[in-house]
Amino acid sequence: MPDVLIVDDNAINRSLAKTLLKRSGWEPSEADCGEIALEMLESRTYPVVLLDISMPGLSGMETVKRIRNMPKCRGIHVVAYTAHAMEDEKRQILEAGFDDILVKPVSKDSLLATFEPLRQRLSEEPAS
Repeated sequence: MPDVLIVDDNAINRSLAKTLLKRSGWEPSEADCGEIALEMLESRTYPVVLLDISMPGLSGMETVKRIRNMPKCRGIHVVAYTAHAMEDEKRQILEAGFDDILVKPVSKDSLLATFEPLRQRLSEEPAS
C-alpha cells in the first residue's frame, strides 16, 4: 500500500480523507499543521501529500514551497486540498508548487479521480 500524508487543521476533513483513502488502498498518516507535516517528511518518505491550503500558522502555500526545497522530497506528489476553486486561484496553487488540486467538499468520486491514477503509478514504480 502506498503511503499518503494528510495535512489539514480540521479534524473532520482529515478523518474523511483518511477513511476514503484507506478504503482505496492507501496507508494514510495525519498532521494537523504544516510544521508537523514538515517534521514528518524529514523522518519518513511519503510519495504523496494531501495538503490543505488554508491553515493557521504555516499555510499550505508556504508548506509546499518548503517541501519543494527539501532534497529528501524530490519527486513527491503534492495535492492541494482546498475550497478555493476559481480558475485564477487554481493557477496560483499550481504555480506555488502543487501537482494537483482536490476541491472541497470532497466526495469519494472526486478523491478516487485524483488518487487512483497516483496509486496505479506508484504500484508500477520499482521499489527503492
